[in-house]
Amino acid sequence: MHDRSMTTGIASRLGEGPDRPERSGRGTFRVTVIVPTYKRTDRLEQCLKALAAQTMPPHQMIVTVRDDDPASRAMAERFARVLPLDIVELDLPGQVMAINRALDHARGDIVAITDDDAVPHADWIERIEAWYHLDERIGGVGGRDYVFKEGRLESGRARTVGRLQWFGRVIGNHHLGVERPCDVDVLKGANWSLRRSAIGSLRLNTRLRGAGAQVQNDLDFSLRLRRSGWRLVYDPRVAVDHFPSVRHDVDQRGAGYFHPLAQENAAFNDTVALMDHFPSFNRSVFIVWSFLVGTSEFPGLAQWMRLTLRGDRHAAAKLRATLRGRLAGLRDRMESAA
Repeated sequence: MHDRSMTTGIASRLGEGPDRPERSGRGTFRVTVIVPTYKRTDRLEQCLKALAAQTMPPHQMIVTVRDDDPASRAMAERFARVLPLDIVELDLPGQVMAINRALDHARGDIVAITDDDAVPHADWIERIEAWYHLDERIGGVGGRDYVFKEGRLESGRARTVGRLQWFGRVIGNHHLGVERPCDVDVLKGANWSLRRSAIGSLRLNTRLRGAGAQVQNDLDFSLRLRRSGWRLVYDPRVAVDHFPSVRHDVDQRGAGYFHPLAQENAAFNDTVALMDHFPSFNRSVFIVWSFLVGTSEFPGLAQWMRLTLRGDRHAAAKLRATLRGRLAGLRDRMESAA
């Protein structure tokens, strides 16, 4: 475990945003915190300890556990003896299923969601809750996740965070944002919250592919809220320490890792999210751009050439898997729109 003072000192030096926002209304919103987990009990313990030490205690905590993961259930039961923690058991895999089931049990006015391998800072809930008093149009609030890889903080600074460009390129940088709070198009699933009235009957998109993480589910849901007219706010002081840990499916993380099915699923999910969100002109531009150019994450022809020249031994396989995912996503869009 790292020294928390290290992160606090870095945040202080960067001067991320103003002090805690003042509330314009009276009272407090009830906050439900959702933590999906699967076979990462050590990380889950650190996450729940951090939630137990919040300056503003949650009204409700929900931990989702799979029926084939008794160790995680046992860990959650330990905390449930002293905290307002509900355990929701699942018989199907996937983060989308876990969060959707938890949303069905959430009682709070605000729903905050974090990963089991994240450690929220002590004022995480307090800062989240305060934002929702400022503007009733704020439908989501998220912040910075300080990413630690092999115990070392990933460094860097980014001014642009959580933006969707008109032709389809998504700029994340949630782990590097250092500017003052700003409106964004996309929040990151390791550190986001949602107003209950904005969620309504919406749930994470069950069309998304993947047996575990179902990546891009945060992109899809964020864009659905934006399309409905809600504001999404990124505040770098709404912070968690993030220790990306093993995933128990093909969608692994790490330098040099590549799996064609994981790549195809991610490209499919990205395509579904953007095609559902964009109007017809932008959809047409996105299709052309994604096949001819793309990004290093989801390469089109130009990015494939760039990766090849840089010596990426998976460049051709990434292109093939990405194109399969793109085409499948386009077919799904056509079928769902029919």
